[in-house]
Amino acid sequence: MSNRQIPKKKSHLCSERPPFECIALLLQGGGALGSYQAGVYQALAEAGLHPDWVAGISIGAINSALIAGNPPEKRVERLRAFWEEITTPPFGIPDFEALEIKGDLARSVVNQMRAFGVLVGGAQGFFTPRPVPPQFQPPGTMEAQSYYDVTPLKATLERLVDFDRINAGGTRFSVGAVNVRTGNFVYFDSTRQMIRPEHVIASGSLPPGFPATEIEGEFYWDGGIVSNTPLQWVLEGRPRQDTLAFQVDLWSARGDLPRNLNEADVRQKEIRFSSRTRATTDQFKYAQHLRHALSRVLKSLPPERQAEPDIALLASEADHKVHNIIQLIYRSKRYEGAAKDYEFSRRTMEEHWKSGYHDAVRTLRHPEVLERPKSPDGVFTFDLAYQGRE
Repeated sequence: MSNRQIPKKKSHLCSERPPFECIALLLQGGGALGSYQAGVYQALAEAGLHPDWVAGISIGAINSALIAGNPPEKRVERLRAFWEEITTPPFGIPDFEALEIKGDLARSVVNQMRAFGVLVGGAQGFFTPRPVPPQFQPPGTMEAQSYYDVTPLKATLERLVDFDRINAGGTRFSVGAVNVRTGNFVYFDSTRQMIRPEHVIASGSLPPGFPATEIEGEFYWDGGIVSNTPLQWVLEGRPRQDTLAFQVDLWSARGDLPRNLNEADVRQKEIRFSSRTRATTDQFKYAQHLRHALSRVLKSLPPERQAEPDIALLASEADHKVHNIIQLIYRSKRYEGAAKDYEFSRRTMEEHWKSGYHDAVRTLRHPEVLERPKSPDGVFTFDLAYQGRE
C-alpha cells in the first residue's frame, strides 16, 4: 500500500480548526502494530487535524517523533519511509505478499514464520541480533542485558527526524520511560528538556529484547512496563486547555475468552498493555465533573473569601475546560497470535496501516467528534466500535 492506493476521501476534510485550544495525539506502545497509528495519522492529516501536542510510549514514541520532527506536508512520507524500511524482509528472502493466503490457520502459520524471521534476523533500520547471546557476555555490559542491538534505530531517527524542529517547540512532544534504578515513570517533554534520539529510544527499550538506554547517567526502560498510554500525562497537563484528544491504542482491553494456551497468551498481553484506557478516562471524567462543580461553588462565595489560602488552593483545581477523548483501538485478528507485536512483515504492516486509516475516516464522519461537548462534566468520549457506530 502506498499513499496513492488509499483513496483520499474529501468527505472527512475539516473546513476550519475545531473549537479547542489543543489538539492532542496520544500513541500507545505495541511494536509491529504501530503502523495502525500511522494510518490514523494519515487520515487526520488529510482532514487538516494537525496536532499541537504529540505524546507516545514505545513504538508510539517513534511515531510521535516522526510526526513532531517533520513539517506537516512531510509527516506521512516520513512515516511511510520508516515503516517500509523496518518491514524489509530479513536475509533478502521475499515476503508472502504475492501469495493468496486464506483461512485463519494458514494466516497464523505464515505470520509465525514471519515473526520467526524477525527473531532471527532483526528488523532493518531498527534492531539487529547480537552475534553472541547475552548469556555469554560479561556481566554488567549492555550486551549481557539484551538480545538485540538498537544502534540502527538511532541512525534511522537521525535521518528521518529533525530534532531541532522538535526542540523549537512548534509541536509539543512527550515520551514516557521507566527509570531502571528507581522504578519511577518519567516523561521526557520538549517543554522541559532538549529532546534527543536517546529519549525516543529509551521509551521503547523493552527488556530483555532491548538494552536499557542511558541518559545523563541514568538508565531507562520502555514506558509500557508501568503505563502503556500517555493519556493521563496529557489530560492532567498544566495549564489545562480545552482539548481534542485522539487516543490511538494498539491493544484492546476487551476480547474473547481464550480457547487454548496460545490465545490465553495473547489475551493476557492485551490486558497487560491496554493500560485500562477506558478506566483512566472514566476517572478523568469524574475528576473533571468535580472541577466544574467546584468552579460553580467558588463563584458563589463573597469576594472577601477568595483570598483565603484554602479557597485559593481549591480555586487552582477548579476550571471549566472541556475535553473530547476520541478513542481509536486496533482490534486484532485471531490469526495474528502472540507474536503480533514483533511480526514486522510488509504485508501485515500494510493491513494495520489501512485499518487505522479507515477507522479514523469513519470516526471523522461523526460531527460530534469535533464539536465542544455538551455534557455537564465537559467531557465527551467516542469509540466507533464500542458505541456500535459506522
